[in-house]
Amino acid sequence: MTSCLQLQNCRALRLAWPPPGANARPRPRCPLPPLPAAGPLPGPGPHPLRGYSRGPAGLSQALLRTDAFVGGRWLPAAAGTFPVQDPASGTQIGQVADCGAVEARGAVSAAHQAFSSWRGVSAKERSSLLRKWYDLMIKNKDDLAKIITAENGKPIKEAHGEVLYSALFLEWFSEEARRIYGDVIYTPAQDRRGLVLKQPVGVAAIITPWNFPSAMITRKVGAALAAGCTVVVKPAEDTPLSALALGELANQAGIPAGVYNVVPCSRQKTKEVGEALCTDPLVSKISFTGSTATGKILLHYAADSVKRVSMELGGHAPFIVFDSANVDQAVAGALASKYRNSGQTCVCSNRFLVQKGIHDSFVKKFAEAIERELRVGHGFEEKTTQGPLINEKAVEKVEKHVSDAVSKGATIVTGGKRHRFGKNFFEPTLLSNVTTDMLCSQEETFGPLAPVIKFDTEEEALAIANSADVGLAGYFYSQDPAQIWRVAEQLEVGMVGVNEGLLSTVECPFGGVKQSGLGREGSKYGIDEYLELKYVCYGGL
Repeated sequence: MTSCLQLQNCRALRLAWPPPGANARPRPRCPLPPLPAAGPLPGPGPHPLRGYSRGPAGLSQALLRTDAFVGGRWLPAAAGTFPVQDPASGTQIGQVADCGAVEARGAVSAAHQAFSSWRGVSAKERSSLLRKWYDLMIKNKDDLAKIITAENGKPIKEAHGEVLYSALFLEWFSEEARRIYGDVIYTPAQDRRGLVLKQPVGVAAIITPWNFPSAMITRKVGAALAAGCTVVVKPAEDTPLSALALGELANQAGIPAGVYNVVPCSRQKTKEVGEALCTDPLVSKISFTGSTATGKILLHYAADSVKRVSMELGGHAPFIVFDSANVDQAVAGALASKYRNSGQTCVCSNRFLVQKGIHDSFVKKFAEAIERELRVGHGFEEKTTQGPLINEKAVEKVEKHVSDAVSKGATIVTGGKRHRFGKNFFEPTLLSNVTTDMLCSQEETFGPLAPVIKFDTEEEALAIANSADVGLAGYFYSQDPAQIWRVAEQLEVGMVGVNEGLLSTVECPFGGVKQSGLGREGSKYGIDEYLELKYVCYGGL
C-alpha cells in the first residue's frame, strides 16, 4: 500500500490571492479573491482551476484537490503547504494549502459577498442545487469512499457507508429548503396582524472533525445552504481532502461561487484560523464538532460578538445491559456501537454497565464475538473491519487507559496492546472487573477499548451512567417495558438507543445535553440552527 498512496502535486499555474482592494468591501489585512461587486453570482463555469493532484492508483485524480476553495476558485496559501498522511502506513498522500488567518478572513469576505445574492435565491432553486450536489455524490461514491479511507484509515466498507450517509444530508435538506414556514398571528387589535418570518442568519463558520470527514460537513452545510446561508469550512488537518472533494462536486453541481468555501490548514495554524473565523464580525454563526475543551474556547471567541452557535462536543456513552436483556442482541449491538471506526466516534459506547445476573454470559459472548468478527488491517483490504487509529497520540491514550485499568485491578479478556501491524494499530480490547475510579470509566477513550462494569440495581446503573459531565448518547438493553420507559426518560443524554447499538439517521435530531453541546443537527430541527425569527407587526388593516 505504501507505493500506491503517494500523491504528487501537479505543476499547474497557482492563482495568487489578490490585494485587498479587489473586493467591493475591502478589509484591512484581508486579501480577497476578486468577486463581482453586484448582480447575480457566477455559476460553476470554467473558473481558473489549480490543485489537482496526480492521484495514487485507485484514487480519482479529478476529485483530489490540494488548494483552498474560495469564491469558486482554487487558491494556494501564502505560507505554502502541509502534508496529509495515510494513518495506516504513515505514507504522505499529498501536500495541501496551509491557510492562515489572512486566507480565512478572505474566505469569510467571499462568503459574505455571496450571501447578499444567495439569500435571495428561491427555496426551489436552492433545493434543486442541493439535489444536484447529492446526485453527484452518489455518482462519485466509490471515489469519495477511497479518499476517506486513504486519509482517515477507516475500512472501505465503512467509508462507503459514510459517503451515503453524507449524501443523504444533502438530499434531506434539499427537501427541507422548501418547508421553511412562517406564521400569521391574530393580535388583540382588529386592524393588526403579526407575521413571523424565518430568515437566514448569514455567513456560517463550519469547523469539522477527522472521524467523519465528509458527513460532518454535509450535516451542517446542507442545513446552512438550504436556509440561505453561505459557509466557510475549516476541515480537520488530518482529513482535508474529503472537504476539498466536496468543493469540486459543489462546483460541478452549480453551487454559486462563494457559497461553499474551504480553508484547510495545518495543526500549527488551527488556532489562528479558528480564532479568525470565530471573531470575524462578518460571521454570524459558528457550527463546531469536536472536543468539549475546544468547544469552550470557541464559545469564548463567539461571546464577544454574541454569535449564534451550535456545537456537538465530546461524549462518554454508557451501554447498559439489564438482566432481562436478550444477551445475543446486546452483544451484537455492543460490537457495532463500540468498534465502528475503531471506536473513534463521538457516540461510541465508552462504558459497559452489565447487571450481575447476566454479566458473565455477556462478557464471554462479547469476547467470542470480538475474536470471531473483527479483523484488523489496512482500510483498503476487503476483510478489514478495524483500521488504524488516526495518529500516535490516539494510540497512546488507549494504552494509557488500559495500563491504568490493569494497575487498579481490571482484567484483560482479549486484546490489550498494540497490534503486530504496529504504527497506529491497536487490538480490539475488552476489560472486565472495571471500576468507576479508572480512567476509562471517567473519560472518553476514543479507541477500540470496551471496559465492563458489573452493577446490581437499576438505580446504581443510572447513577453511574449519569455521573459524567457530558451527555451525548446512551444505550441500554432490556425486555421490561416499564423499565424501558423509566431508563429512557432518566438517562441524561440527548440520544438514547433502546435495544439498538446504532442510532444515527438523517431524519432524527443529533445532539447532546450537559457539556456535550448546544443545538441539534439533522432532522427537521437542524435547519432552525441557521434561521432567525423576525416578527413583523402589520397595522392599518
